[in-house]
This record gives sequence, C-alpha cells and structure tokens, in this order.
Amino acid sequence: MAGSDQFYVSKDGDILDQIIFNRYGNTRNGQVEIVLAINRGLAALGPILEAGVRIRLPDLVDAPPTETISLWD
Repeated sequence: MAGSDQFYVSKDGDILDQIIFNRYGNTRNGQVEIVLAINRGLAALGPILEAGVRIRLPDLVDAPPTETISLWD
C-alpha cells in the first residue's frame, strides 16, 4: 500500500474533508477515518488547516459490494 500513497501539502484554509473528497471522490466510506489514523496528530489540527501540513493519502482499495436482501417481497 505504501508504494502508491500520495502526499498533499496543505494551503492556508484547506479543509481536510475537501482534500479527501478530491482524492477519493467521496468521504462516506471511512476515508476520513483512515487518513486521520495514518497521519498522527492531524486530527488535533482541526478540519481547517494552515499552510504546510503534509498529509499522507493512501491508495485505498474499494471494498467489495455487500449483498442486500429484501425483508418484504
């Protein structure tokens, strides 16, 4: 996984969720939590970043679709 990671250096006023959305196309599948987990101390900076914060954005593999069932037919 580390070979495909990208790094982003924030500009003043960047919003973490927007950075993650731009990289992955959404923020609904745990991307924010993963990025925060691998970037120690990033959560303490808050959602709006100052310039110069280096953020590791891993190459994430999409989870296989889950099977859904209908309770009422």
